[in-house]
Amino acid sequence: MEAAIQLSGVTKTFGKVTAVDRLDLTVPRGAMYGFIGPNGAGKSTSIRMIMSILFPDSGELSVLGHRSALDAKDRIGYLPEERGVYKKMRVSAFLMYIARLKGLHDAGLRTRISEALERVGLDGVERKRCDELSKGMSQKVQLIAAIIHKPDLLILDEPFSGLDPVSMRTLRDLILEENRRGATILFSTHVMPQAEEICDHVVMIHKGRKVLDDDVREIRRQYDPRVVQLEPLDAGMDPSKLPALPEIERVEQVDHRFRILLREGADPQAVMRRLLETIPAARIELARPRLEDVFVRLVGGTS
Repeated sequence: MEAAIQLSGVTKTFGKVTAVDRLDLTVPRGAMYGFIGPNGAGKSTSIRMIMSILFPDSGELSVLGHRSALDAKDRIGYLPEERGVYKKMRVSAFLMYIARLKGLHDAGLRTRISEALERVGLDGVERKRCDELSKGMSQKVQLIAAIIHKPDLLILDEPFSGLDPVSMRTLRDLILEENRRGATILFSTHVMPQAEEICDHVVMIHKGRKVLDDDVREIRRQYDPRVVQLEPLDAGMDPSKLPALPEIERVEQVDHRFRILLREGADPQAVMRRLLETIPAARIELARPRLEDVFVRLVGGTS
């Protein structure tokens, strides 16, 4: 499949600090990629090199088939980590200006802007100045600015930072709509559950180096924690009443729930059936590995 973004051996240093270390990355067209890792891992530096804001010390990269994102700027939408609008401009005028920078001059542009604002719950703010907006409202306006021209590639650096749950859901749904439209999306975050929720594929970096690059379903299969979560109907049930099955390695109690860790090679479905034969359960399920747990497992105790 043709790549929207291709990095090969890309390295970037700042003095004695190596922010990105020989990074290889391929993002296929139409994909939804999560670019994850803790703060300071090198995510934003990598994105700035992809956007030709910074330039690598070594290595090669291409964006939408070009050696520089500047050669494809009208086909790219970008929401940087450092937010910024023209504070004294009216919202509608700001979005009109950004749209025209991206090559849009059609007569239906005002209607498109009004519909986009309404889509994110900001109908009626066209005449407000950008400095009158709350942080969440401003962030929604900036996302609209990034997608108003229906880009082929959308790069989002910490798009949900500081948002309330309602605004977060609205922006998440809009991002998913862009992906369904056909846009390639590279979504950077240090909040790993966010990437786990919406991405098909994740690239995990630590200290500038890639430590994981795989499909989310494959990660879950490969790093299966072999844990059954059980919530008994009797909240005060004694854990000793759990059947002593040879497949069970140990049992951990968390509040009124039990985490049952299975031995290597155990059949989780068989264990769950045998548990239900003896214990009335309000809920029983096979736990899924979390990206946070996978990250800790991969990097160990390194800081």
